[in-house]
Amino acid sequence: MKKIFLIIKREYLSRVKKKSFLIVTFLVPLLFLGMWGGVIALSIQDSASLSTIYVIDDSGLIINDLNNTESLSFEKATGSPTEEKSQLGENQFLLIIPEDVLESQKLALLSSQKPSIFVQSEISNQVNNILRKTLLSNAGIDLKTLDSIQPNVKVTSLEITEEGEQESNAGVAMGIGMFASIMIYLTLFIYGSQVMRGVIEEKNNRVVEIIISSVKPFQLMLGKIVGIGLVGLTQFLLWIALSGSLLTIGGLIISSQMPDAFSAEEMSTISSSVPNSAAFAQQNTLLDDVQGTLAGIDFPYLITCFLIFFIGGYLLYSALFAAVGSAVDSETETQQFMLPITMPLLFTYIMSFGVLVRDPQGPLAFWLSMIPFTSPIGMMVRVPFGVPLWQLGLSIVLLIGGFIFTTWVASRIYRVGILMYGKKASYKELIKWFKYRK
Repeated sequence: MKKIFLIIKREYLSRVKKKSFLIVTFLVPLLFLGMWGGVIALSIQDSASLSTIYVIDDSGLIINDLNNTESLSFEKATGSPTEEKSQLGENQFLLIIPEDVLESQKLALLSSQKPSIFVQSEISNQVNNILRKTLLSNAGIDLKTLDSIQPNVKVTSLEITEEGEQESNAGVAMGIGMFASIMIYLTLFIYGSQVMRGVIEEKNNRVVEIIISSVKPFQLMLGKIVGIGLVGLTQFLLWIALSGSLLTIGGLIISSQMPDAFSAEEMSTISSSVPNSAAFAQQNTLLDDVQGTLAGIDFPYLITCFLIFFIGGYLLYSALFAAVGSAVDSETETQQFMLPITMPLLFTYIMSFGVLVRDPQGPLAFWLSMIPFTSPIGMMVRVPFGVPLWQLGLSIVLLIGGFIFTTWVASRIYRVGILMYGKKASYKELIKWFKYRK
């Protein structure tokens, strides 16, 4: 056991002391938050180029009701279609509305370049609304009465628990589940590949021959797996701590720059002076809903489950990656062995974006969250939706059992493979190595 701890210490310290580890650990939260900040800033600011739409309306029904937007400007064409077409420049379009537009419901949009889907969609939406009002008016339907009937039903999802009914949000659960599946998928590959590359590097440098003279192959493999796993766990905990600190600091800075809460009199003044005060109030309600939903999420429980399945999945797959690394002399030779190993993980990752988030309690989701090779992703997709404790416990027990089994299988291949040089391994050869006795 002492020798295993020495190997773990060597693998851990040799990696956490590297400049690359420190740079990645401290830069990733900054880059991640900076990316989201940039996305939000670009979404808020008016960066869309203005397109001019020259309109020839032979029907006379639409031209007067078209409204300019932040990205579209409608102008009545003064010339004939031929003249207007010849004068079109960049971000300029010619919209020709036929006289029988009510019957044909077809328009022609001409330009010297392909219009974006947003330009076509905005024109289509405005014309559809105008024609709808015209047809309703022709049918004798009062538009004011029709517009006043705007039901807005909100379905509040309540989960029945032992503590009582608790509000839940399927959209938030789906987002968390998909995010967890992406993180598990990426990290298992990143840190598992580090184990494989470490084994290949030591094998090619012949360092392993010296190490094997002092420790058993199983001890070396286990120490390397646990050591690199602790590096990944350290990096994750630092990312969580740094991201939380940055978000807290950012929230305090933003709140300090915000004005004090408006009084009732000021809010009344704003409501009377702002034309879209209803939309303003609706946005505030939506913000309150989001804050209430986030407050109801048990983040410690989610983070604990994530760490358990990350560690279990890493230990299981890194043992297989170590076996692959011991069987080859370079990374280019690993492809024939990597595909069968990663197929269960890849299959579950793909399923998580469709079947699992759509039916997290279904039979496929259940079995994918129980099989050790697929449970790290399968269970993490289901956890935000609520999983019975017996299923969670069973999945963890099976994952531990899967790790023990795969480590035993991988160690039997590893003990022979690390001393094999210049010979391309095949599946038949791996089976032969597995059957070797000491």
